[in-house]
Amino acid sequence: MILGGWSMKGYTDALALDIDKIITDSDLDGVFTAAILKRWWPNAEVIFGHPGSLRAGMMDNVIDRKTAICDLPRHPNCGLSIDHHKSNEPFGENIDDCIILWEPTPSAARIAYNLLKNNVDLSDLTEAMNWVDKLDGGSITIEEFNGDNPILWIGRVIGVNEEITMQILEKIQHRMSIEDILMLPEIKLEFEERVSKQEALKEIIRNNTYVVDRLAIARLENLNIRSNGYLVTSVIGKKCDACMVIHGDTGARFEDDNKYPVSASFYTNSFLHKSGGVFDLTKLATNFDTEGGGHANACGCRIKPIDNNAVTDRDVVSDDIQTNIDEWLKIWSQR
Repeated sequence: MILGGWSMKGYTDALALDIDKIITDSDLDGVFTAAILKRWWPNAEVIFGHPGSLRAGMMDNVIDRKTAICDLPRHPNCGLSIDHHKSNEPFGENIDDCIILWEPTPSAARIAYNLLKNNVDLSDLTEAMNWVDKLDGGSITIEEFNGDNPILWIGRVIGVNEEITMQILEKIQHRMSIEDILMLPEIKLEFEERVSKQEALKEIIRNNTYVVDRLAIARLENLNIRSNGYLVTSVIGKKCDACMVIHGDTGARFEDDNKYPVSASFYTNSFLHKSGGVFDLTKLATNFDTEGGGHANACGCRIKPIDNNAVTDRDVVSDDIQTNIDEWLKIWSQR
């Protein structure tokens, strides 16, 4: 095991691996991470994963020493782990034959970029990487977020569906500019739809969000809508220090097509708190869900079935959502 991408030996050993699968998150950071790695391992198969399904063992059958896991919790059977989340920081694990490149960088893509920049031409990604860092690291301004930079819009199109996301990843791998990717017919349709629906999405957030003790709570479950913290905090503004976004589908499981379990994401209002939040939000994400986590200022977990203030073994029902929220508010109030 080799800890720390800052180690040149760690980089050298990682580049010597025979990687044939890349499991990555399906967000902007995960897509850029995989696209960069595909320039070194062009024949590797890309598989989109989710922290919950990975930790639940649902991907065990595809992970081996030729697998790179990026922007997601590491797995003891993988050969390469690239990540930057606080909750995934290695603390002396001894995983034989697994190279762990963990750094507290703004994005996982930045680790992949640093890994390959002296071996592969990545000059076309210089500006894009700055935006990936800003967006994933929480350093974007509200003026930038409300602007029209192509990276903002490609990030909003990513995740529409797996086919579109994979197409974007492959075009980045093959050095197509973000502007040209957005003009590809199928992607252009999704891009234009996102533009047209942006104001409607803001209105849905306004109508489904309330603030308690400076924590904005967006109830978007069962609406087939996902939103990141930037959009919620840009809508709510200075009235909140952080937000909680409830999304997903009550009763759904990871294996269900086009649905995912009802979950919560927590984000600091980085427009207001530019150097970090007033509270470590992982305390909320890990209170009930031992597989929850992320960064202190951006993290998430699944809604858990709660009886008598303890996690129980049954399916999640609607009442559990409010029970989880009530407990999180108690923890938040102790900040």
